[in-house]
Order: sequence, then C-alpha cells, then structure tokens
Amino acid sequence: MLSLKGILFFGLFVFCSIGALFAPYIGVYGYVADYSIGPAGQWWEAAFSPWGIRYSLVLALATAIGMLLNWHNLDYGDRFLVWQEKLLLLFLSMVWLSALIGPETTGRFSTVDHPTVKFSKVVIFALMLTHIITDQRKLSGLLWVFVLVALVLGLKAWATPWSAFQSGRLEGVGGADFNEANFFAAFMAAMLPIIGVQLLQSGWKGKLLCAVSGAFAANAVVLCRSRGAFLGVAAGVLAAALFAPKKHRKTIAVLLVLGIAGGFYLADEQFLERISTITTSEEKMDTSTASRLQLWGAGARMIIDHPLGVGVGNWYQTIGRYIPEYAGKDAHSTYIKCWAELGLQGMIVFSLVVLAAYLQLRTIKRYASLLPEPEADRMVQFSFGILISLVILLACGLTISLTYMEGLWILLMLPVCLRRALENALLEAEVEASGTVLANLGVRPAATDA
Repeated sequence: MLSLKGILFFGLFVFCSIGALFAPYIGVYGYVADYSIGPAGQWWEAAFSPWGIRYSLVLALATAIGMLLNWHNLDYGDRFLVWQEKLLLLFLSMVWLSALIGPETTGRFSTVDHPTVKFSKVVIFALMLTHIITDQRKLSGLLWVFVLVALVLGLKAWATPWSAFQSGRLEGVGGADFNEANFFAAFMAAMLPIIGVQLLQSGWKGKLLCAVSGAFAANAVVLCRSRGAFLGVAAGVLAAALFAPKKHRKTIAVLLVLGIAGGFYLADEQFLERISTITTSEEKMDTSTASRLQLWGAGARMIIDHPLGVGVGNWYQTIGRYIPEYAGKDAHSTYIKCWAELGLQGMIVFSLVVLAAYLQLRTIKRYASLLPEPEADRMVQFSFGILISLVILLACGLTISLTYMEGLWILLMLPVCLRRALENALLEAEVEASGTVLANLGVRPAATDA
C-alpha cells in the first residue's frame, strides 16, 4: 500500500532523475538528498523495493548524462581541474595503490563495496559536483537541500520511540554511511553551521525554517550520545568565534550563545553523564574510552610495522594481531585508520586535501570584497559556513573513522564550488581586478579588441 510519504518520495525521485537531463544541478540535489536520507531503509519505500531500483545510481547516471548533454552550459572556468581536485585524484590513486601492495581484504572483513570501489564512486560524484555547482544560486540551492535533509532526519530522530534506541543511543537513522549513532551525530553536527548561514541570508520564512531545522538537528545530536560529535561541536564553536566575519560577528555571537543555551536545554542526564567520561583519568574513564586508547596504541604500532600501510579496508583483519580480543574492531579515528591503511603517503595526501580546502576558503574570503554587495557578503558567509562545517567534521574524525565517508568528501569539495562561483561572479560583474588576482583565481580575463 502506497503511503503519502512514499508517493512524495518517488515523485521527487522521478523529478530529479528527469530534471538532471536538462539541468544537471537538479540531479546533484537529488543525489545528495538520497545519500543523506537513505530512502532504501525507510518504511515508506517498501512499496517500491520489489522494483530493485538503485536510486543513487540512477540519479548519478542521470546527472552524468545531463552533464554531457549540457556540457556547453557548464561554467567551471578555464581550468578543468584545480589543485584541490588533482589532490582528490591523487588520494584516489593512493587508495588503489594500497590495495595493490597490501594483502587481499578477506572473509567477514570485506564489504558489499570494497573501499576502492566505493571511493572511486565518491570521487566521480565529487568531480561532477565541482563542475556543476559553480554559481551562488546553485550553491545556495545545495545548502538548502542540506537544511531540508537535516530537518527530515531531525524529525525522524525526534519521532523514534525509546524502545528502538540501542543502549540508550539513537541508531539506524540516516543514509548508509551514517546510520550508526556516532556517524549520524557527526553528520548532523556538521549541518548546523550550514543551517546558520542560510538563516543569516534568508527572509523571515527561511529563518523560521532554519530555526526549526537547527533545533531538530541539535536534538538528534543529543539523542546520539556521541562524545565525538560533542568534541566536534566544541571545536566548531571555537572556530566560529575566531573566524566570524566582522560584519556579522555580533549576530554570530548571539547565535552561538543561543545555540549553547539550547544545547544545554536539550541535554538530558544520560547525555551529560556520557559526556563527563571524556577524561584522561583512569578512575573516571569508561570501558569504551579505554578501548579506544588501546586501539590507537595498537594503530600506532601497526603504522610502525607497516609504513606503507596494511592496505585499504584491511584494518579490521589486522588489528586482531595486535589486540586479539579486539579483532574486527574499528579504529575509531579517521587519521589513525587512514595512516595505518594507506601509509604515510596516503596520510600526507589526505592532509594536503584538507589544507587545500582551507587555503581555498581563505583565498575566496580575501577576494570576495572585489564583488559588489550583496554578492560579496554572501560569498564570505558561504566561506565561513563551509569552514566551520569542515572543522566540526574533521574534529569528529579524531574519534570517528570518516576516511571514506562520502559526506566528508562532499564538504571538502565545496570550496572548489565556491571558488568557481567567485570566478564566475567576478567575470559577470566585469570587476576591474589586476591580472595577478585573476591569475591567482585561475580566471582568464576577457579578450579585448586591439
């Protein structure tokens, strides 16, 4: 029996799939929404499951075909690949290299999609994203998709009955990449700055939508009881205070105070008790925290023993050699897992991707002032929101393994989208910028008649 939610979902899926052929950015919106919500795991999708439709694959293929059909309308600039995209491809090569020189991923430690296959798909979509979302309007539309996704997931988390919680934590909400509590909490925490930016830029209706979305997203983070997400939010608050644009510093300070107050209001005794276990005191440290320290220590020994890495996806089958009782356990750290699996070379390239994203955002903020208002202000706000989202997710990565999580790489590539949006805005506004500035941005000045 078809439900109203099921009909709405399938209607949007068809709209995005067909729309992508004519306007590829619609396919990007649909793909991101599908990835985030994970409709294949929702009860209202059951009526369509016998059809065996792979929604993300259909949306990705439709978007790719739409790109080819509309190639002449894509405004990605004179450089097909900027440094950040080249580093992304280099990291992909590190993933495949580790698979070639490392042992085979076997038995119960293999997955439906091996990380080499999964990450190749991630890179393909990321490159489509950076060549399609290349102006402020499309980028703002993508951020609104994140706002709506956070609202949908937040409402689902709020409506989940207590009996469905596992060990007092919210599980099984969100897409396949983050239906576990820690991953879901990290994703929802990273959505908060994006929601905040859209709140600043919109009228009263948009502000109301963002306020509701932000409240439910924050509540979902609390329900996950994730210490990693708490650390991520704490890092995000600090970064927001340090990097807030001067023009909006007071407003952002007020939002931070309200957000912190709201977080304390939503926090219950169980959440506060779990957060209190973030400590180095052995007396107060719980079993979960102690096990992570042991895993990190074993990971360090693994790195020393295998400087070129144990091979992508092979952490699980290797950790048991160092701690037999933890065989098959996750690393609970993006950075230790990346280094252990991909070796020093993989960790260096990953670090360069993160550094490139930060430098890109700093450059965008610097040159946004060349634009007329309100475009310049919007560009600065976009840069700020993406930066804080990345800070939160990367801080969560200290205690959560996000190395191959598609959401992380989508956020890491958003600075490229913003860079190209700035390039196009400068050319459209015919800004009188020096040749050096344009060269730094990769923009070729328009030809003039002799």
